[in-house]
Amino acid sequence: MNLRVSNSEKASVLIIVLWVSIGLVSIALYFGHAMSSELQASANTVAATEADMAIEGAARYVSNVLANAQPGYIPENLHCTNIAIGNAHFWIIGRATNNLLTTLQEPAWGLVDEAAKININATAVTKTVLTNVPNLTSDIADAIIDWRSTTSSNTSISANYSTMQTSAYTSKHAPFNTIDELRLVTGMDLATLYGEDANLNGFLDPNEDDADNLPPFDNHDGHLDSGLLEYLTIYSREPNTDTNGALRVNITTRAQQAQLRTLLQQQSIPQSKMNSVLAQSLASSNVLEMYIRNVNVNQLSELDFAAIEPSITTSSSNFLYGLVNINTASEQVLACIPGIGSNNAPAIVSYRESNPSRINSIAWLAHAMNLTPQTARTIGQYITSRSYQFTADIAAVGEYGRGYKRIKFVFDTSEGLPKIIYRQDLTHLGWALGPQAREVASTL
Repeated sequence: MNLRVSNSEKASVLIIVLWVSIGLVSIALYFGHAMSSELQASANTVAATEADMAIEGAARYVSNVLANAQPGYIPENLHCTNIAIGNAHFWIIGRATNNLLTTLQEPAWGLVDEAAKININATAVTKTVLTNVPNLTSDIADAIIDWRSTTSSNTSISANYSTMQTSAYTSKHAPFNTIDELRLVTGMDLATLYGEDANLNGFLDPNEDDADNLPPFDNHDGHLDSGLLEYLTIYSREPNTDTNGALRVNITTRAQQAQLRTLLQQQSIPQSKMNSVLAQSLASSNVLEMYIRNVNVNQLSELDFAAIEPSITTSSSNFLYGLVNINTASEQVLACIPGIGSNNAPAIVSYRESNPSRINSIAWLAHAMNLTPQTARTIGQYITSRSYQFTADIAAVGEYGRGYKRIKFVFDTSEGLPKIIYRQDLTHLGWALGPQAREVASTL
């Protein structure tokens, strides 16, 4: 029997077959796209894990380098950029000691010296010091002092906390536990804390110099206006011991004059000068003043002083808190120190940059500015030439430049072996390695 199929029936079958084919192709494409997305997500997860492990490895490396470094001095071999660990690479974001940050073509690399900043917990850091910090107003200085004071020092400030619209709280009246605690101080906001440096890398990124096109809002002047976090710390403290761990000799105590004499004899100081040096030491209130007094009467050379400086002190405390390292502090921080100020800070930075071989004690300050014993008495109580707390701001990417992560570690070496005393995830601040590193990461 012949079955005849009409043309219309043939067309209907063809249409059905085409629809079924389209459906099958769509399903295949859907699952193919889903599998591709899953593969991409898996690759990103692997890259993020690689970046995490690279950061942990970098932190161990920093700890090992600090453990083997000379106590009180910044290791010079930690200018890490694009260092490979397996399939990942890491960078340690630092700060330029002398150069203006806006002149850099990429962020500086290396450790950040916490002793290069003003310690807001230090009792010597008064309102006068704080108001010299760029963009730190008198009201905020009062609020910081009130927050850290064990008792209320300003009832009007305390009243501000109780009237807050969101969630009222009281002033802490205790030292700051982290620098980020500044966000809780009345009158503080993120624009003041961060300035134009939205990702806190000390580098003028394109979005930080484009006026109002992209956050943060900036003045588009080609200069990075840093926030308070660039200049403030809570971590700087120095053990009152020499490089061998022995207690330093208190030069203002008559009972330790024999020990000071021994230190001077080790530097072959003539007996004819010895008694004068000892007398000038007793009359000094800090180590810098002791040096200036002896230089003025030609009793102690810069080299001799540099040799004994790590072993002498004018304090009986176990630790010295909040001293600023004049070898690493920025011009803005140096300008905050009473006795230095904004008039002398540029000359100090210029001298430091031009004479790197002399930066081995605080004695070089006498050559950078005309110091009298009276000026040295003021400045000396705020400064040091050593550092024991360092920030390692470590960023990393995994394979193919994916999985960007960034963790900030604060290392403390003041009790011997380095230990991590603070850890903060900064990944949410976005890319912080500059445009050059972005190009490098895209080729990994």
